[in-house]
Amino acid sequence: MSDRYDPGAFKARVDAALEQFVGQENDQFLAIDPQLRPVADQIVVATTHGKRLRAAFCYWGWRAAGQPDSDALVRAAAAMELVHAAASVHDDIIDDSPLRHGLPTAHVTLREPLRDRPRSKSSARALAMLVGDMLMALAGQLFVASGLPSAYLSRARPLWASLARELIAGECLEILCTGAAPDITESLKVVRYKTAKYTVEQPLLIGGALAGAAPRLLKAFSAYGLPLGEAFQLRDDLLGLFGDPARTGKASIDDLRTRRPTALLAETWQAADHTQRKQLRRLLNRPDASDDDLHEIRDLMSRVQAPARIEAMITARVEEATSALSGVDVAAHAARALTELAQAATARRH
Repeated sequence: MSDRYDPGAFKARVDAALEQFVGQENDQFLAIDPQLRPVADQIVVATTHGKRLRAAFCYWGWRAAGQPDSDALVRAAAAMELVHAAASVHDDIIDDSPLRHGLPTAHVTLREPLRDRPRSKSSARALAMLVGDMLMALAGQLFVASGLPSAYLSRARPLWASLARELIAGECLEILCTGAAPDITESLKVVRYKTAKYTVEQPLLIGGALAGAAPRLLKAFSAYGLPLGEAFQLRDDLLGLFGDPARTGKASIDDLRTRRPTALLAETWQAADHTQRKQLRRLLNRPDASDDDLHEIRDLMSRVQAPARIEAMITARVEEATSALSGVDVAAHAARALTELAQAATARRH
């Protein structure tokens, strides 16, 4: 790979690493019993899609610390995508989301092989939960088996514990905050722990730790990664309600139906007057939100200019992130790649 960030070429390398590894692991899984085929298929589906941003941040954390291109590092970075796949499967179960990447989610698809069984819906959710658990286990296995020297891997091992702890804490906080009065401080804490850290900061830190990065550079990675990760999720929140489902691959009504404590909702609540809050409360309390409800809440959010304020928050965080690298000694090609990644992560439309 050249010193230029080529998203398509990098994605192809990560996809190939995941296909080979997951294929080998699934062969061993199916050797236990052929009945496991529906579960094995969902493991493949969960690892097939994505722009591979998390792997890219890990890779460029390694390169920014002065290390050369490495196939072993790409395999280690691909483990970040298995973490994301696990989190996505679990998130879809928690939110009862019907679609991801335009396809039925794991807990929906797994109803089919159980259709003639009692409690098929709850059993399908249980199987999907185990798919997520398997993906998280596979992430650790791929990381360890990447081919990097054990001394390198040991430098990053504590970060894996932090990644899992903070990701689970973020999911728990979102559940605990769902349905409560919208609060921007709480919403941004959920954003930071549920998504921001494992999407940008932790992959960067892991790549840097593997490379033996100096503490000053690791500190800069956090200064870059945290605001950028928050901007990434803020963009996701906007796309969740205002994006085109044909492009996002998700149902736009999900965030409204599940009353997720998004920053977009908190900004709307904060800016709304008494009458508008009453309208918002009525919409959020409906058990079966419709497309008309979605249109009404979008209109309300636009009237109080909540989307514009979220856009301003995204812009400010991207600027904060990119400026964080200016005071450290990073090779020009790595700084350029990280700047391009900042734009790719936050200017997307799906």
